[in-house]
Amino acid sequence: MIKNIFTGLLVINLVGCAGYADFPQVVQTPAPVNVTGVWMSDGPQKSLVDPAAIASLVVDRAGNTLDCRQWQSTIARRGKLTWRGEQLYNVNVKNEYQKIIVTGDKMQYGRLVLRRVAKPTVECQAFVVYANGEYTFTDRPVSTVLPQASTHKKANVIRTNK
Repeated sequence: MIKNIFTGLLVINLVGCAGYADFPQVVQTPAPVNVTGVWMSDGPQKSLVDPAAIASLVVDRAGNTLDCRQWQSTIARRGKLTWRGEQLYNVNVKNEYQKIIVTGDKMQYGRLVLRRVAKPTVECQAFVVYANGEYTFTDRPVSTVLPQASTHKKANVIRTNK
């Protein structure tokens, strides 16, 4: 009886070891033509935090992705496309895999339904640079306006003037 329990636990443990590769080891694949571009959630969806939340996915030709979610703040995660068998996935830097299925102008992305749009939201555009017909992604928002800064000597804090 003890041997059977031990064998069962060993099998369960070994099956868990055959999971997905970590983000740096994932082989990136170029994006299929019908996947490249900007995709955005269409109205409220159960898998989003709030009915006012918006999900965006930007995919470039090389297979780089930017998963941008916004509600009270904007969270942008870089990722890359990869194939697992016959299925296309997006894997992000947090090692989260989301299945991608495209039919026409609709994309099923994980538990979300996205539609193709011309450009990302203003909040997500801060993480995307579009030049020469190609997207480039940044980890930090790209600032278009540089605030005037003054230093406070005692606190060693940079403050912006309004």
